[in-house]
Amino acid sequence: MKKFFRIFWLALLAIAVIGTMYFLWKKSRPVEKKFVIEQVTNGNIEKRTVATGKVEPRNEILIKPQMSGIVAEVYKEAGDKVQAGDIIAKIKVIPDMVSLNAAESRVQLAQLSFNQSKRNYDRDSKLFKEKVIAREEFEKSELQYFNNQEELKTAKDNLSLTRDGVSTDKAQISNTLVRSTINGTILNIPVKVGNSVIQSNNFNDGTTIATVANMNDMLFVGKLDETEVGRIKTGMPMDITIGAVEGKKLLATLEYVSPKGVEENGAILFEMKAAIKVPSDVFVRAGYSANAEIVLSKLENVRTVPESCIEFSGDTAFVYLLKTKAPQTFTKKHVKTGLSDGMKIEIKSGVKLNDKIRGAEILVEKKK
Repeated sequence: MKKFFRIFWLALLAIAVIGTMYFLWKKSRPVEKKFVIEQVTNGNIEKRTVATGKVEPRNEILIKPQMSGIVAEVYKEAGDKVQAGDIIAKIKVIPDMVSLNAAESRVQLAQLSFNQSKRNYDRDSKLFKEKVIAREEFEKSELQYFNNQEELKTAKDNLSLTRDGVSTDKAQISNTLVRSTINGTILNIPVKVGNSVIQSNNFNDGTTIATVANMNDMLFVGKLDETEVGRIKTGMPMDITIGAVEGKKLLATLEYVSPKGVEENGAILFEMKAAIKVPSDVFVRAGYSANAEIVLSKLENVRTVPESCIEFSGDTAFVYLLKTKAPQTFTKKHVKTGLSDGMKIEIKSGVKLNDKIRGAEILVEKKK
C-alpha cells in the first residue's frame, strides 16, 4: 500500500513538472513579426504651420460726445447696423450757473440796446422820408439797428447753447446729438441713460458712447513662433478656421508680420495680421478665437511614402523593401528624403514608384 502511494505521488509530481515545463515553453514561444505593407505612390505634400489668435475688425471707431453732460436718451443697442450720421444717443447739458447767469445778462443788455436802436431807426426812417435828415444820418441809425438785432440773436443763441446745448437755428446739427461717424455695426454701448459723460479734449480722452466697426472688413490677429516666422512673408495665402463657424474655412491673405517679438512663457512670438475674405452667407463676430493654417512649402506629383516607414540613423534614412511575402522578408535600402508634412514624406531617390516597403508592425502568434 505504501508503495502504491509513493508511486502515485511521484506520478503526480512528474505531471506537475511536465505541465510547468509545457507552460513555460508555450510562454517562451517566439512570435512571428508581421508588418503592414505600404506602397510608394505619387502625391502632393504641403508643409503647413498653424498660428492661434482671434478675429477682429480692422478698425474699431470710438464714438465720443462733443460736449459734457448726462445721457438723456440711447437710441441704439449693440448689434444694430448704422450709417454715418445716424443718431446713437442724446446728451442733456448741465449748465454752469456762472456761465448761465452771464448768458442771461447778455441777452437782457442786447434786448435793451435793440429796443433803443429800433426806436431810433423808426423815428429816423420817418424823418428821412420827410427829408428832414440827411441820408448819411439815417444810414448810421439803420446800421446801428441791424447790428443790435444781430447781437440780440447771437446772445439768445449763446443762452440756448449754455442752457440746453442746442442753438435755436441749428437744432438739427446740435452737439447734444451723438452720431455715428462711419457705416458699420455697433459692437458695444458702455453707457446708460443717466450716466455722466465728458467731451474729448486735450486733457482727457472723453467718455466712449459707442464702439462701431465695419464687420465686412475683418482681420485674423495671431502670433507665430520665432522658428517659423522667418519662413513666411506678406501676401501668403492662409486658411482660417473659426471654432464657432463649423464646417467652413475662410480664405485670408497675410498682410503684416511684426518686426519685433515678445516673450511669452519662455517663447519668442511675433504678431501677424491677415485680411479675411468673409462670404456673404457667413456672419463673423468680433473676438472669435481662430486658427490660421499657412502653407510654407508645397510639392505636387512627387514620390511619397508614410513617414512612419522611414528609419533614420544619424543623417541617413532607410526603408525596407519587401523581398518575399510569406514569410515576410525585407531588404534594407538607403533613400534620400525631402519635404515632409508630418504624415507623408517625399522620396527623392532610392526606391521606385509602386515599390512595396515595410510599414507598421503587427504581432501575430506563431502557429504549431
